[in-house]
Amino acid sequence: MTKKQRIQAILAGRPVDRVPLFPFLLGFCAKNLGYPISSIYSDAQKSFDAQMKTMEQYGFDWGPIYGYASYGTWEFGGEIEMPSGDYQQAPSHKMFPVKSEQDVDDLRLPDIKTAGCLPLAMEFSKLQDKFEIPVSVVLGGNFTIAGNICAVEKLCRWMLKKPELAHRILKMATDHILDIVSYWVHTFGPERVIPQFWEPLASNHIISPKQFKAFVLPYLVESSEKILKMGVKHILFHICGEQNLNLPLWAQVPMGDPGLCSFGEQTDIRKAIEFLGDESIIIGNVDPKMLLTGSPAQIYDLCTDAIKKGKKAPHGFMLSSGCEVSPETPGYHVYMMQKAIQDVGGYGH
Repeated sequence: MTKKQRIQAILAGRPVDRVPLFPFLLGFCAKNLGYPISSIYSDAQKSFDAQMKTMEQYGFDWGPIYGYASYGTWEFGGEIEMPSGDYQQAPSHKMFPVKSEQDVDDLRLPDIKTAGCLPLAMEFSKLQDKFEIPVSVVLGGNFTIAGNICAVEKLCRWMLKKPELAHRILKMATDHILDIVSYWVHTFGPERVIPQFWEPLASNHIISPKQFKAFVLPYLVESSEKILKMGVKHILFHICGEQNLNLPLWAQVPMGDPGLCSFGEQTDIRKAIEFLGDESIIIGNVDPKMLLTGSPAQIYDLCTDAIKKGKKAPHGFMLSSGCEVSPETPGYHVYMMQKAIQDVGGYGH
């Protein structure tokens, strides 16, 4: 099968020849092509070019994406800092748009055609469309965008002491998500768009399952239901970090037919399948720290272990890292993912 055929088949619920390799590498691609890491986020053409060539080199099946975890700060009127130096790999917060209760009152939905990174994201998606790969609009999840509008520690305090403020920010984040997905659907058609939502701030290291149920789940369900009613067939959620206690709640979120769920390395693939495998393709979840610092043999073993577990997923499995691969990761370590698929990832059709 070609890469395109393999992805089309797994999304349609048809058999594939082998486990697909799903990319979660951005700054790595820039370094691979000799570009500054910042170009992944500031130059749509260079970002797309670096990712396409790197993914061809290492045998990844899914196409390039544009996005970063601190999404929402810039778009709602705050400031971000583009990565520079040896220890930054993505845009970071510089000034949050909401710093006080008064700022919540003044908060307004941004212009989705001009705000923050959105013009770059749209330019990038037009390249995805031109090359006939899945058109992704990558955003934070509802809670993560809220925690990028307002520093997450302040948001968590308001959840405890002034919950109405937290709910107002979460509602604003949800409406923003729906505005953007609607814009992408109108531009490319619902059958071409596969939104991706990264939800690291909902980790149980930050909030409890009780808080997830009260402050996160209702907004996830609302936005997902409305996105699917737009005609979108598949939604991808990156369930980042330690979220094992949240998994029964994630199972209540509609994600499409099938949905797609990727996981941090903290979630065992078997547990991911138990809670979400009946409705979604499972993606994951080799520890990016091990990809950076482990030996090739250790990485190979992690990959083969994930593949053997993931091949039991009812809707299919794609091998990926549990979070973004560090730009400093040795190339041969990334190759181990493809080698593991070549050795044990076939389905024998």
